[in-house]
Amino acid sequence: MRCARSVAHRHRLPQFTERNVVPLPSQPHLAVPNRASAAQPAGASRARALAFVHRVYHLRVVGLGLGMLCVAPVLWLQGSGWWWLLLACNGLVWPHVACRLAERSHAPRRAEERNLMVDSALGGMWMAVIQFNLLPSVLLLTMLSMDKISAGGPRLLLRSLACLVATCVAASALLGFPVALATPMPVVLGCLPLLVAYPLLIGFTNHALASRISSQNRRLDEVGRTDDLTGLANRRHGLAVAEAELTRARETGRPVSLILLDLDHFKRINDMFGHLAGDEVLRGVAQALRASSRGGSDTPMRYGGDEFILILPDTNLDGADETAARIRTHIEALVFERVRELRCTVSLGAVQASPRAEDVEGWIQRADLALYAAKAAGRGKLVARGATAAA
Repeated sequence: MRCARSVAHRHRLPQFTERNVVPLPSQPHLAVPNRASAAQPAGASRARALAFVHRVYHLRVVGLGLGMLCVAPVLWLQGSGWWWLLLACNGLVWPHVACRLAERSHAPRRAEERNLMVDSALGGMWMAVIQFNLLPSVLLLTMLSMDKISAGGPRLLLRSLACLVATCVAASALLGFPVALATPMPVVLGCLPLLVAYPLLIGFTNHALASRISSQNRRLDEVGRTDDLTGLANRRHGLAVAEAELTRARETGRPVSLILLDLDHFKRINDMFGHLAGDEVLRGVAQALRASSRGGSDTPMRYGGDEFILILPDTNLDGADETAARIRTHIEALVFERVRELRCTVSLGAVQASPRAEDVEGWIQRADLALYAAKAAGRGKLVARGATAAA
């Protein structure tokens, strides 16, 4: 019975009914291993690794394809023979082979990092083959370093540079250490597509990743502020809004009111019709609160269990009374899919913030007293108290 509850009880943890609230996570040392729950993180981790593989695949296809244009003019000027076949395999075949190897690996990301090391090793070989022709060599070194930084940061960059230097020295030694630094105009023209297009592609890729991360962060922030069942502000976020509105009202002198409402006989609804019906009732009340409030300024929140709060900035007690009347009308007109004959009512306590120094706890305590009076008067009623009413 509500009359048996003390005012201080309101400000301890609310009494939640089973299945009408989201359970707290269990303690790690009490968790029981579950195959399904263990498989889900592993599957999600593999999906992220494969997304990384496919992202690098597209960069590799474009980068190595354009890189062929840097090396081909030098081979043409040198009159090289079988190097053309190796260049075609590196630029046109290797990107697809690397992608398939990573996809089939039990650790796709680690396999893709090995593929990136192979990219650097092949780049070092081509620098030796073109006899360190200045512009294409510098361009190959720069682009191969850019994608390593983008994919794995300094650690991967240092490892890849070690592979590049080792294969470059080995290939140059096999060829007799030839050096021809001059860059003729055909080679310059062949380098321009890679010089322009690849940095743009890296930039667009990083922008897409940053946008995705930003979107995910916004979603996480929204989840942290929202009650899962009703979609309203959760207790933590709602109390923060109440604190901010109370401070603003104290500084500006503008009125702010609060409505605390409680479903009448909610435990009986759960007992008679089941908790799923109870959940539907709670969602219906949340819908009624949204419909009765001003979307741009009012903040409805789930305070706990079957209790809700509506914060009304720039609203005196008369305005709160009108809003409460709308809430009662919406709730009493609700029709529920699971139990169509079910009708529910709410008791409401409305209070205007005191011009005196009043904290959120005291504000809600006064609303709680008004709500208690509404319950004592027969339920389904509103009791409103002005800013000067004593608690």
